[in-house]
Amino acid sequence: MSAQSPVRWTDPEQQELEERVAAAELAWLTMDVDVQTLRVEIDNFALIHHQLLGPLYARLDELDALVAEAVAARTGAPEDLRRAAEARQRVEELPDLDALFDSVREKSGEGADEAPPPPAAPARVRPGREAQRIYRELVRRAHPDLTTDGAEQRRRADFLVRVNEAYAYGDTAALESLAAEWSTAPEAAPAVDSPDRLGWLRRRLDWLTAKIAETATEQVRLEQTPMGQLLALAPQDPDRLLEQLAEELLAKAASQQAELERLLGAQSPAPVGHNGTEPIRPQESPTMFAQIPTTDAASVPADAALLDVREQDEWDAGHVDGALHIPIGEVIARIGELPDEKLYVLCRVGGRSAQVVQYLVQQGRDAVNVDGGMYAWEGAGRPMVSSSGQAAFVL
Repeated sequence: MSAQSPVRWTDPEQQELEERVAAAELAWLTMDVDVQTLRVEIDNFALIHHQLLGPLYARLDELDALVAEAVAARTGAPEDLRRAAEARQRVEELPDLDALFDSVREKSGEGADEAPPPPAAPARVRPGREAQRIYRELVRRAHPDLTTDGAEQRRRADFLVRVNEAYAYGDTAALESLAAEWSTAPEAAPAVDSPDRLGWLRRRLDWLTAKIAETATEQVRLEQTPMGQLLALAPQDPDRLLEQLAEELLAKAASQQAELERLLGAQSPAPVGHNGTEPIRPQESPTMFAQIPTTDAASVPADAALLDVREQDEWDAGHVDGALHIPIGEVIARIGELPDEKLYVLCRVGGRSAQVVQYLVQQGRDAVNVDGGMYAWEGAGRPMVSSSGQAAFVL
């Protein structure tokens, strides 16, 4: 009878730590991916929100000020005068949106005519002794030539780029952080049967626990930013949320403009101020009174130049044959592609297209919003096609 193979003894504490480290690694990596994704989404949402809705917010503030000034001009009441002054002050304090967009583009590297300036020079030519010590140790342990695996060599080379940058600036704290990162990397782990394994598992678990807490804190911070809270209202479809916000703002602006025209058109003697002086006169801005050029779908000429600003899936489901398709988020960047002739702008229901028409008119272009969008186009019996060749419909 053959002898049985000896059963391998396993340290219960080490086995528990192995499982806890594996679970912590999975939790941290999952959280980190979620946080990085959230950061990108919030950044994109904030940029598009300011680009598309910023002019509408500015228009509403201007209309609010004009309405308040019209009321104050009619009543001369101290409280109405105060409200008018406060409303006008809010308009004057509005940020320069063009400057905001330029700064965002510069940070993202878009539209830059020149290369970004080089980073500031290091404070010292030779870093301090502690930085030198950590740097030498890291290079010795992470040198790409210590492995023959191509992928591992590239990983080590990328890591040493970060090490070299920190060392060039004498950044001891950054080097210490990199040393901790490398010491807890899976490739640096002792073998399972090594006497050093238990100590490494404890250090690894402590490091992962700290990273999980740090990542969770960053996630909460991002979620509590104004844009994070706004994005949370429609996390599955933020583009539709922007469209809804635009339509709400346009409706509010139309209501305020109607109220302003009612106040200015009312025939009544203008009162004097409460102290016998002439009352404040509304600071009228002609551009604020002009309605966005609009037409109904049935009146669009058959040979008109059409611009469809919906998203790709909406366009694929059904669009006007021969129309130019530029999603709303790309209009500013691709404005050079628009023809010089009069443009009729379409979206699903007319909200997004109204934003684009407002922007184009501000740029001196001849543009008209198709009221009701593609729903109205379909309702008027105008022809549509789909990208797939199947029956076209409005998505």
